[in-house]
Amino acid sequence: MSTEADRPTLWDVWPALPFLAAGLIGTQAAAFFQPEAARPDFLAYLLIVLAAGALAARHWTAPALAANGVAVTLYLTLGYPWGPILFTVPAIVCLVSIRWPVRRALAAVGAYLGVLIIAMFTKHLQENTLGDLVRLLTVTLVWVLILAAALVLGTAIRMRRAARADVRVAQARRVVSEERLRMAQDLHDSIGHGLAVIAMQAGVALHVLERSPGEARAAMEAVRATSRESLENLRFALEALRSPGAAELRPAPGLADLPRLIDRVLAGGVEITLDGAAGELPQPVDAAAYRIVQEALTNVLRHALGATAHISLTRTAAELLVEVTDTGGAGGGVPAGAGTGIRGMHAQAGALGGTLSAGPRAGGGFAVAARLPLDGEGV
Repeated sequence: MSTEADRPTLWDVWPALPFLAAGLIGTQAAAFFQPEAARPDFLAYLLIVLAAGALAARHWTAPALAANGVAVTLYLTLGYPWGPILFTVPAIVCLVSIRWPVRRALAAVGAYLGVLIIAMFTKHLQENTLGDLVRLLTVTLVWVLILAAALVLGTAIRMRRAARADVRVAQARRVVSEERLRMAQDLHDSIGHGLAVIAMQAGVALHVLERSPGEARAAMEAVRATSRESLENLRFALEALRSPGAAELRPAPGLADLPRLIDRVLAGGVEITLDGAAGELPQPVDAAAYRIVQEALTNVLRHALGATAHISLTRTAAELLVEVTDTGGAGGGVPAGAGTGIRGMHAQAGALGGTLSAGPRAGGGFAVAARLPLDGEGV
């Protein structure tokens, strides 16, 4: 099955033109110094055109090799002078070794060389020069070396192209893999956080349902709002999977969205305080800082219900320091492993050339601290 790259174009004709020009112009001059050879006539020039024209048919390697071989061997067998037509031989051999695997190209070139040697011996026989055995063997050896060099050159070009293609495929796979990991992390951050908030708010509603219906109603309304937001995030994630470019149409959340995030977590039963301000940030830093805070608060909801959390934002000329600490709670505190969330936070910081530490605090509770360069790799 042919591909777009295998279809011939007018550009394919250009490599044949120098050989065609050399053959048409130089053959008569070569004949002047070889009086024993047959005079070039219409058939000779027709064979020159065929031999050079075969180089333009690189998409049909076997027919091109056959056409060139027939033209060159007929030219020599008919006793025409040694001339520029022979330049097409190493060129077609190089083309064959570029297009075919080594074993197949080696077999084809070996067969071509055998036919070429027979044609040369026939020409020497017609010119009564077979007696110069040393000259014949020298010419044969020279042609073996020329075709071997052309074969090696073509094989090297083919291997280099194959290596480049492999690199491009590997890069494409890496990009796809990174995009999938990013989408998976986005799903974990947004949907996971929403579900954690919903679970906590539903628990609050059940706990106060009988003694405080109004408070239970407020918690369920928060559940409804969070559910809608989570469904919206899921819809965008699915749309991004179907059409990768669609994800770029939706701006990523940033620290400007912290008040809404804090309100959701407050409704889940965690007290939160916020110190400091980040100001205007590069978009990648802004998004990473928000995701780190979101995941840290999600872990508090899951593992330290009833704790008090503190968010600190400190900006310097070179970096943004994000710290989220909690006092521990009914869940026993955030475990050191905390599933994929901690790995995700490390990835968010690492993508910008920053660092992140997460672990239990000496006085109880858990602490997450991230240093995000403002001119990091991802900015």
